[in-house]
Amino acid sequence: MTGAFEALVLGGLAVLIAVVAVVAVVVIRRQPGGPAGRRGLVELDQDSRTPTPRTIDQAAVSEREAQLADAEQKLFARREAAEAEVGELQTRAEDLMRAAQASRAEAEAEAATRRNELREQRNDLERREQRLADREERLDAEARGLDDRAHQLDDQKAELKRQRRELAEAEGEHLAALERVAGLTAEQAKAELVSAVEHEAKRQAVLVARDIERQAAREAESKAQTIVVDAIQRVASEQTSESVVSAVHLPGDEMKGRIIGREGRNIRAFEQVTGVNVMIDDTPESVLLSCFDPVRRETARITLTELVKDGRIHPARIEEVHERSKSKIQQLCLTAAEDALAEVGISDLNPALVPILGKLRYRTSYGQNVLKHLIESAHIAGLMAAELRLDVAQCKRAAFLHDIGKALTHEVEGSHALIGADLARKYGEHPDVVHAIEAHHNEVEVHSVEAVLVQAADAISGSRPGARRESIEAYVQRLERLEHIAGVHDGVDKVFAMQAGRELRVMVVPEQVDDIAAQVMARDIAKQIEEELTYPGQIRITVVRESRATETAR
Repeated sequence: MTGAFEALVLGGLAVLIAVVAVVAVVVIRRQPGGPAGRRGLVELDQDSRTPTPRTIDQAAVSEREAQLADAEQKLFARREAAEAEVGELQTRAEDLMRAAQASRAEAEAEAATRRNELREQRNDLERREQRLADREERLDAEARGLDDRAHQLDDQKAELKRQRRELAEAEGEHLAALERVAGLTAEQAKAELVSAVEHEAKRQAVLVARDIERQAAREAESKAQTIVVDAIQRVASEQTSESVVSAVHLPGDEMKGRIIGREGRNIRAFEQVTGVNVMIDDTPESVLLSCFDPVRRETARITLTELVKDGRIHPARIEEVHERSKSKIQQLCLTAAEDALAEVGISDLNPALVPILGKLRYRTSYGQNVLKHLIESAHIAGLMAAELRLDVAQCKRAAFLHDIGKALTHEVEGSHALIGADLARKYGEHPDVVHAIEAHHNEVEVHSVEAVLVQAADAISGSRPGARRESIEAYVQRLERLEHIAGVHDGVDKVFAMQAGRELRVMVVPEQVDDIAAQVMARDIAKQIEEELTYPGQIRITVVRESRATETAR
């Protein structure tokens, strides 16, 4: 690269020198002192010296001299311009020479740098080659060591095979000697050993399983009690018992005659339109309305209240006001259902179920308002579900809808649990919710935790003191009657009425009552209770037959 650059610089200098020489020659030829100028002057001089036959005019000579002087000035000016141009060219040539020298210095520096880099790269390659050579030597040494190790392992493997063969032969001889001494083959001895170990393992497993079951039962009972007590304490709501009779206040006793009407025309029309019995007695300024259907009773109460306030009481007016009262009752039911849904946090219920739920506003069970009972059960189920880490929303939904069938028991035959389950299934409720509704009175077998929680919430809400109307005397008599019915059977040792009369535990003598007889006794007691007693909800009969085996270790 450096040689080519030097050749290029020298060639440029040669061209520049040739150009300068050509320009100098041209300038010299154009000067007056040059050959051409000198020839002109000589010829002119010769012409001036040559005698001519004519006389030369003095004025023409002066003009010729003036022309010559002007020509000399022009030639002098051209010479100076040529000299200036030559100087400029020389300056440019010097600048080019300096630039060429600087470029050459840079090229030489770059070449030196490249040479140094190549030298370093060559040294690096040499070091790498040395390292590779050293590594190759180490690998060769390791390969030789591995070969030696492989030979040693082969020798050890052969030795181990020989020792195993000798051990197998010794073991066979030992086993044969043991078989001769014990009189058993190896398979028979192994079978006896396995049988003994299996028997002992089963025994230990039974003991461990029994301990685990007992511990789980104790812990589960304690945990269940804690959850139930906590739920009851947190939902200690007030309860107002309702009856099948409603009272309507009158502004005066003379209004009773207007209600009865001429020859009882108004009261007969009122009872025929509303389906409610009107009881007018000596109670001052009051009339009683009696009906088993709370919706019809409340509709009649609103109708009579408006008639009394208006003062116009006759059959046509009664029908008109009754129709308005029915619309008002429907609106009140819808409002009550929407308020209940908002209280328990349910927002996606099928709209067709809302008016059915609203009917429960005027429905009672043993004096307990059913709609309030549903709200309370939903809260209790939600609290217990949260403690058990279950789906709180689904448990609250199932508990809230578990008695929805009671709104239709006057219209559809069957158990309210099954009616409610069919209704929920019809309007797209979740299968677990449907199952919890139909199983909350054990009319179908329970197979989900949600159903059990609904049963517990229903029992807690219904069995709270004051929730359902039942006098203490009737309560005590019913429990005594329960224990008496079970105690008259043969083989019964003790009888306990538990959980406010919802469970009856019968302890029998195991020597007199076997397992089959215990099952028959439980069925007979349940049948007798169904025939002789009237009670809310259900009663579970549990016959306990305890067998004990006692032995003394000496």
